[in-house]
Amino acid sequence: MDERKETTNATGWVDGETKVLEAPGDHGAELRLWLRLLTCSTLIETEVRRRLREEFDSTLPRFDLMAQLERASEGMVLGEVSKRMMVSPGNITVLVERLAESGHISRTTSPTDRRVQIIALTPFGRAEFEKMASAHADWIADLFGGLAPKDGAVLLDELAKLKRSIVASLGKGS
Repeated sequence: MDERKETTNATGWVDGETKVLEAPGDHGAELRLWLRLLTCSTLIETEVRRRLREEFDSTLPRFDLMAQLERASEGMVLGEVSKRMMVSPGNITVLVERLAESGHISRTTSPTDRRVQIIALTPFGRAEFEKMASAHADWIADLFGGLAPKDGAVLLDELAKLKRSIVASLGKGS
């Protein structure tokens, strides 16, 4: 099958991967693979963002923050959330403010250090997150629906190898 047909939609949108396929001799296999991964990731993320906005009037960063808190029944300090989400503390503070205003999370002062805030999902926030998480799982299943389970397992194994390769390369200071 001509790969260019796979990556152009009905509106004529063309991604970077498609442009590379127009002159494959100019690009190595690694570059084409990276562009394929980036294209898939972007398509999935764009759709998840759209559905969160349309179905829950929420954003992906809010969903991600609530997902972190859902795993921490006792709550988390802002610094830990920031590290786990790999974003600046300033970005977390803005998300926390909005989610606290909407009643999704609570903020309490640490009993051992008054400078430290602990954030946690409220019962309302937990119930809302459960609805979003369930829908999110369905959306991902739908988006990956054209991939046979066996192929998905192989892809997962191969991506694990790629991740190990990247981590090893980063460890060398490349």
